Amino acid sequence: MMLPALLLLAAAVDPLVQSGYDHFYNLEYPQALADFRKALEAAPRDPARHNHVAQCILFQVMFRAGALETEMVTGGNPFIRRPKMEPTAEEERVFHHAIGESLRLTNEALARNPNDVAALYAQGVAIGLRGTYRYLVRKAWLDALRDVTTARKLHNRVVELERGNIDARMMQGVHDYIVGSLPWGYRLLGFLAGFHGDRQAGIRTVRLVAEKGDLNKVDAQILLGVVARRERRPQDAIPLCESLLKRFPRNFLLLFELSQMYADLGDKPNALKALDRVEELKKTGAPGFRNLPVERIEFARGNLLFWYDEPDAAIIHLRNATSRAQVLDPNSGVTAWLRLGQCLDLKGRRGEARAAYLEAIHYSPSSEEAKTARKYLSKVFDAKEKRAISS
Repeated sequence: MMLPALLLLAAAVDPLVQSGYDHFYNLEYPQALADFRKALEAAPRDPARHNHVAQCILFQVMFRAGALETEMVTGGNPFIRRPKMEPTAEEERVFHHAIGESLRLTNEALARNPNDVAALYAQGVAIGLRGTYRYLVRKAWLDALRDVTTARKLHNRVVELERGNIDARMMQGVHDYIVGSLPWGYRLLGFLAGFHGDRQAGIRTVRLVAEKGDLNKVDAQILLGVVARRERRPQDAIPLCESLLKRFPRNFLLLFELSQMYADLGDKPNALKALDRVEELKKTGAPGFRNLPVERIEFARGNLLFWYDEPDAAIIHLRNATSRAQVLDPNSGVTAWLRLGQCLDLKGRRGEARAAYLEAIHYSPSSEEAKTARKYLSKVFDAKEKRAISS
């Protein structure tokens, strides 16, 4: 490993940066941001530290919207259809300032030395984060794809200069997987010239980073879990999820994910056991679980029982979840109302079902779930419909 990569790694093991990422992967974004800001104050000309701040803001917005769960990236083509995020004005300001500073500093460094590996790597990260923001916040899909392609080119250059830099291959893997998952028409775009995408090659590259990377090891492991669930291989995702839980025990989303993965396998007892673990940790006030709304657990149980064709039991939990739907994230809230309507329809309680669909539409009018709810206002959700969405 050449010197620039060693410098990048040295910055990553700064105690404040380490502490920040421990909070980050445990979903404690305000604490993570505080640490990243202190680290930035100590080295304001380090573009990587500006990227840490931007990444934290972006994921805080995604977490609040309920967009960090693999449920959001399964089915259809999630690289094109995604819910729009709604950052606050302050979050927008901080994010754009951090990205702007990172790009300014890396441009200065590259003007002095076009082969500055640390600057190339940091600039690729900044542009990749900007692309993700453009996609989720502005819904500017083509601008986002253009940014991710540019970031991939920058990290390709890092690998050319430093063959042993495994972390820089993460962007290559992500890009190959995304482009390889796109409808063919999108692959004809001019800025994708030379990049045809290859889903399987992308997965292999991300797996390499998960096994041998330094800076991106955890992100690669998380992404492998997401991909495994999207590719309908939950058996591959479960050990990854269990491993991450040991390292980040305050991350309650990992237990919800584990439940869903067991459910995908058809293992109802273990799916419910994972939710029992969440409930017990909530009851005992365990760190990371103390402030988790009980309604979020009720939604998870109701949603699970819906898929296991137990509408009577599901209705009880979904009623509990929607009793205070305002405390749920937007994704869970609207889905809880939709599932409640579907369960009520399955039991022949049409009037109550329509009322639940109307609540779903009111809760999040522009969501895909609201679109589905509108469909069932005039069409009964029956066993045939259930089989159709389960296949």
